[in-house]
Amino acid sequence: MDFTELGLRPEIVRAIAGYATPTSIQEKAIPVVLQRRDLIACAQTGTGKTAAFLLPILQQLSIGRPSLGPRALVITPTRELAAQIGDMTKRYGKHLNLRSAVVFGGVGIEPQKRKLAGGLDLLIATPGRLLDLISRKQASLNHIRTIVLDEADRMLDMGFLPDVRRILSVMPKKRQNLFFSATMPDEIESLIRRTSREPVMVEVARRATPVSSVTQVVHPVQTDRKKALLKAILKNRNMHRTLVFTRTKARANQLAKALQTSGHDATAIHSDKSQNARMRALAHFRDGKFDILIATDIAARGLDVEAISHVVNFELPDTPEDYIHRIGRTARAGGSGNAISLVSPQEHKKLAAIERLSKQSIKQEPVPGFLIATDASKIEPRRKLKRQTTTPSRRKLKRPKDSSFSRNGERQTLRAGRKNSHQSKRTGSRQERSFRDPHGPQSGSPD
Repeated sequence: MDFTELGLRPEIVRAIAGYATPTSIQEKAIPVVLQRRDLIACAQTGTGKTAAFLLPILQQLSIGRPSLGPRALVITPTRELAAQIGDMTKRYGKHLNLRSAVVFGGVGIEPQKRKLAGGLDLLIATPGRLLDLISRKQASLNHIRTIVLDEADRMLDMGFLPDVRRILSVMPKKRQNLFFSATMPDEIESLIRRTSREPVMVEVARRATPVSSVTQVVHPVQTDRKKALLKAILKNRNMHRTLVFTRTKARANQLAKALQTSGHDATAIHSDKSQNARMRALAHFRDGKFDILIATDIAARGLDVEAISHVVNFELPDTPEDYIHRIGRTARAGGSGNAISLVSPQEHKKLAAIERLSKQSIKQEPVPGFLIATDASKIEPRRKLKRQTTTPSRRKLKRPKDSSFSRNGERQTLRAGRKNSHQSKRTGSRQERSFRDPHGPQSGSPD
């Protein structure tokens, strides 16, 4: 089957001439969207979900009547994904006379307000900036006929669910609702079913399943040896374009600096960097100026960069679902790729959670020179007991009941007095023995 058989217009098919055949999710979702039915689509990351909703929406907009405000809205969790969908809109709709705009935080709001004032067909936005524009009465959603909630599970993870509910509440009740994601938590699915009318459920593959064309491997290594192992791995000439994931922003910066010092063309991307810096880093990574991109999980969802040969998990993520999204940055659009995880003994539980979620074990390959004990990955680090600090209230609780101490310690307790009395008697007894025995211990010397 080709895209023409799915019912797409020749102008759109011509714009996507580089894609020979639709993916499974596109083949199943596009006809449903063209029929203007509500849809819940769940598929593996990297299988073409964005085109599955964007192509039919562009077709609907091209044959509909223009309005004062946008007629279609796409909500995404991250700025990078919003910008990427905006780029794809321009590419797929280059033969159509449609107007689109992308709005997200981290950049000036005035240029975005001017775009909205000029009239739009399609609006792509992150929840926070869209709500800001709505509160300023700069974004009207009265004419929305189709809404897409992209990466719905990430909306939940990032705490955007209340914002999404507020956005849905100011939109027309009669609309088409499209929900796309790689995983679908119960809370998101419940929201979808409350706001949709008899949605069609399309599930191309088992949820939270890595793409089969990704070759996965685990290299056991001690935490303090990870940097050295990464540098050794990067000497592999087959690693043309590599995406390295860390859990923290500080670690991403440290790692990028360490690799640069070693002569690698590396850069970092995370939420502490300005939006312009983040976009510039992505552009340089796509153009090949940098062949290594160090990223936090901000890049785990929706980042579409062609020809990423390897994804390296320098640290495993806190949630197993993020591992699926991370390794989905390679082997995109039917290609193949590699996922390498550097796993320390302390990360054994995280690895086990990932294997439970994906229902498959990941091959472990120790690297010579970085070997650890065979069963070290099963050893849990001994937890250090947290030393309790003695607070004034705690000292008060520990004070004997018969205490007559004041706070400045001026008066003695009855119990303390008895104790001192016994000690005096014992001391006197020792001194007496010493006096009677000329060869005994001298006064003041240790017993």
